[in-house]
Amino acid sequence: MFQAKLAPRLALEALRRTRHGAPHHCRRSLSGLFLLAEGRRTGDASLRSDPSASAGGPRGHRVSRPSLGPRGTRSISLSAATVVNSAPAPVQPYLRLMRLDKPIGTWLLYLPSTWSIALAADPGCLPHLDVLTLFGVGALLMRGAGCTINDMWDKDFDRKVSRTASRPIASGQISQMQALVFLGGQLSLALGVLLCLNYYSIALGAASLCLVVSYPLMKRITYWPQFVLGLTFNWGALLGWSAVKGFCDWSVCLPLYFSGVMWTLIYDTIYAHQDKDDDIKIGVKSTALRFSEQTKPWLSGFAVAMLSGLVAAGVNAEQTLPYYAVLSAVATHLTHQIYTLDINKPEDCWKKFSSNRNLGLLLLLGIVAGNLWKERRETLQPNEEAVR
Repeated sequence: MFQAKLAPRLALEALRRTRHGAPHHCRRSLSGLFLLAEGRRTGDASLRSDPSASAGGPRGHRVSRPSLGPRGTRSISLSAATVVNSAPAPVQPYLRLMRLDKPIGTWLLYLPSTWSIALAADPGCLPHLDVLTLFGVGALLMRGAGCTINDMWDKDFDRKVSRTASRPIASGQISQMQALVFLGGQLSLALGVLLCLNYYSIALGAASLCLVVSYPLMKRITYWPQFVLGLTFNWGALLGWSAVKGFCDWSVCLPLYFSGVMWTLIYDTIYAHQDKDDDIKIGVKSTALRFSEQTKPWLSGFAVAMLSGLVAAGVNAEQTLPYYAVLSAVATHLTHQIYTLDINKPEDCWKKFSSNRNLGLLLLLGIVAGNLWKERRETLQPNEEAVR
């Protein structure tokens, strides 16, 4: 009742200020006032929040709202970060702990296995969709488990680095015991995925656990933790082939695995340049610090090694023209990525790092197209022999 009487008086005051040249925000406040009064009258919670009065949310950040699309309709964002922010509040720290809001890492873990699965497909056939799906779920779980282990090891370091200080364990949102229980749940689900594969693949997959656990320690003892990450992240290049065939063709899998390790050295060195100043202060090692101003020559060498391994894997897998055509595009992408990299600009490092998802997808497309081309080549040969 009191608000209903007060609203007309405040509205008149706002109109008088607007007529005498009040700032534009006063005019916005007038519309907000009517929305406020209407919301109190109807009980609509969406109207009770004054759209012009949102100075910010927690910690002074502006409250984000759905943007208006054509004709005033609200556009809906389906980004990973939006999904995480829309989850129940008690669940959000766990989703952030497994980096569900930053899916680029999951992509980089998943893609080498897709290359291997596609290379193992029968000539003229698409990769096995069920195997790709299993590996996608497995990549999501194992990347989450790896991030949980990493944050449990690095909580004291993370508190000293501005980019990582807000991580759930470092900021105190999740305790060590809660993180340990959550890790057990992720590993149990990942084991369930692994048990869907053949016995050879189960043994091969289990062998990677020592790398998953030990990687976070490497930055304390060596300037090459990115190499150990490469050994870990590209295990799928071995596992994907064995999941399809029941064994590993080492003439294909080893060059592919080697190429993946070189690729990780490229993108994760670029990533590490974002934190090099903080790493020096807290005593953490990385290839970014090891290479310093000589980063580009090192990355160029890794790129040449990566492409050489991909050529070798393609030859041994009897790949065809589309594959090698895409390899030339991959080489162009790597050249541009390295040549234009500014190691002293964190935002550029993040942009170049993130672009590697597209590079991995491009290579997958080349493998699939090259495999489909095999059918055409093999059907043409009998026809040519018949003509002769």
